[in-house]
Amino acid sequence: MRRQAHAGRATRSVRRVSYSPTDMSLLSARTTRAASAATAALAALMAASLPAQQTLDTDLLARKRLFPSVSTGVVAIQHDATGRYAVLTERAGVELFDAKGQPAGHVPADGSATIGFGVDMDVDEQGRLFVADRAKNAIEVFSRDGRLERQIHVDGPTAVATLAGGEVAVASLRGAKLITVYGAQGQVVRQFGEPEQLSPRADLNQLANLGRLCRDASGRIYYSFTYLPEPTIKRFDRFGNSDFQLVLNSDEFAPSAMSARKALARDDGKAAQMLHTVLGPVAIDPVTGEIWMAMSGRLLRFFSDGTEHGSFLIFTPEEERIEASAVLVEAGRILVGSSRLGVYELPRPATTGP
Repeated sequence: MRRQAHAGRATRSVRRVSYSPTDMSLLSARTTRAASAATAALAALMAASLPAQQTLDTDLLARKRLFPSVSTGVVAIQHDATGRYAVLTERAGVELFDAKGQPAGHVPADGSATIGFGVDMDVDEQGRLFVADRAKNAIEVFSRDGRLERQIHVDGPTAVATLAGGEVAVASLRGAKLITVYGAQGQVVRQFGEPEQLSPRADLNQLANLGRLCRDASGRIYYSFTYLPEPTIKRFDRFGNSDFQLVLNSDEFAPSAMSARKALARDDGKAAQMLHTVLGPVAIDPVTGEIWMAMSGRLLRFFSDGTEHGSFLIFTPEEERIEASAVLVEAGRILVGSSRLGVYELPRPATTGP
């Protein structure tokens, strides 16, 4: 598959990945487009002989399951500067774990507050938790010890990302722009990101433009469209200037995307049926800036400039397919949450970059 990244209008090439020896036993040599290779050399030869627009999906098996007390409903995984992990589930609030994966508490910490329906979460530099609570139409801010500090009213929040200076970026069901930034006192300080115009119906446009948020180490915000027919990510600085867009418009996605766009434009009563989850969670490597996106039981890996360098089918140790609902990228591993299966640790494939 050939991907395109637009920082301007540059077309990016496809690169292949290599794997570290310690994880070779966890990576099967099977691919979805080629039979099992007898040796790594044969697999490389087969990959090199394929047309340039194809990228092999390599199977990536999880090392183990993490946080056994977390089973279903996982929607977000974060960690703070001390190595503490926070796992948000839709109905059970936030489970905390220490750097060794041992239980370390729960948020809210007492019965004075509850999380109604958590849909996203982020952690700021002080270790405070920001939870997007759809049931309460609010971003709930919890101290590091789990006490509710304040609430920011947001009508239908869908995603949250913390920024410098106490600011927080939010996406919502009702926003006029893709992203609204709230100040430290809960006031709206700016809005940015123009929605795509796909349909004459405002409600369908609103639905098609819903998305998720994540950020990189420099504070840039990434907006990933959940339902847009072509898998798409836009990057903004904290003030709303956009310098990068990654669009997957290969032959794999073109037929369904074209059908969806035509239905939306016609408004023939079937348009809403054409919208389905296209792009899952997206995570940014805090060190390299690599972009990892989850979709259809796969993880796709891109350099920070949009060049693809890996496509992986992900499985549990028992070889059950994982559909990721949350992704956290670390130096030596990738944590993937599944709304059905819990949280798993995946080996991080080695690679050579540009």
